[in-house]
Amino acid sequence: MSEFQFTEYFEIEVLRKDSEPQEHNRFRFWGIIDELDGRVLRVVTLEDKMTIHNAFPDRGYKL
Repeated sequence: MSEFQFTEYFEIEVLRKDSEPQEHNRFRFWGIIDELDGRVLRVVTLEDKMTIHNAFPDRGYKL
């Protein structure tokens, strides 16, 4: 399995955003993504906050 690499944008703009603990030692992060027409992307990581478990546009996020 290959190791993920992140762009500087992802590390600065997404990982630094507000995070919230989730069940099963996971964390949620949100960030507005210009490349997705300004929609909010939710990224779910494992407890190390670096290993991505899931990422998707979050239609339910309230600005």
